Amino acid sequence: MDFQTTHHQAVTDKPGENALFIVYGLLDTPNTEDRVKEVCGSFSAIVRSMKGRYPELEISGVMGFGSDAWDTLFGEEEKPKELSTFQEIKGDKHTAVSTKGDLFFHLRAKKMAPCFEIASIISQKLQGVVESIDEVHGFRYFEGRAMIGFVDGTENPEDQEAYEAAIIHDEESFNGGSYAFVQKYLHDMNQWNGLSTEEQEKVIGRRKFNDVELSDDEKPSNAHNVVTNIADEEGNELKIIRANMPFANVSKHEFGTYFIGYASTFSTTRKMLEAMFIGTEEGNYDRLLDFSTAVTGTLFFIPTFDMLEALGEA
Repeated sequence: MDFQTTHHQAVTDKPGENALFIVYGLLDTPNTEDRVKEVCGSFSAIVRSMKGRYPELEISGVMGFGSDAWDTLFGEEEKPKELSTFQEIKGDKHTAVSTKGDLFFHLRAKKMAPCFEIASIISQKLQGVVESIDEVHGFRYFEGRAMIGFVDGTENPEDQEAYEAAIIHDEESFNGGSYAFVQKYLHDMNQWNGLSTEEQEKVIGRRKFNDVELSDDEKPSNAHNVVTNIADEEGNELKIIRANMPFANVSKHEFGTYFIGYASTFSTTRKMLEAMFIGTEEGNYDRLLDFSTAVTGTLFFIPTFDMLEALGEA
């Protein structure tokens, strides 16, 4: 598959300087289907127009659909084979919860203004036929670090490997699309900051200052970058594209990470989540979860731009 010529959405882009994540639920109205399909047909044009006005701001946008929304809007169409309602993953101590979500928008730019502008246009078009489930404003922290102080996205593949990891290539009707799984994590910063730097490094599996990976002798078996390092039956490492962003509401003492994983197969992402929440061995869950709580969890399918426009005309 020629990933370079596929009109896939911006799932392999860098996280960016600013991001806006919006999850909507569909309302049961006579106009819902027509209004949503109108956005499907115009979404790429809205993003292109904004990029044309401000090419220096590296604007990009992604639109996706949850399983229930696909059934409601495109019930007569074939369905992506791995698109279903996310089933929670319950470990002995921590749970990857499942939460509702029908429409997903991921907007990125060097400044928040174009993200706000695109979101405002979409909101106006969908007014009265959707309800807001979640909205998160992400920002680039110093040196691309997460709220907990470590560089995020270090393990992301690049170039051709990024396309292979993020873009579907073995579902004929949906090649060029992607599966997006999103989780909103809240961090207990008081508890986290109570650890020494050395203890934090053992939780993550990397040095905090220079982002160098700890040696195998130094890393505990439940370090974050050990637990999330998974392979297939042949021993080949499985990868996804993470577009995580930190967010905060300082006056409410709310500090978090919006996790978003784009993958060519959701089964890869789920395998990582099971390793995190259940553990590769009984009780050997991701130590980072002792300081970070997942409060959302939703799976979406991201069509190509061509597919999105076709769905708008269906």
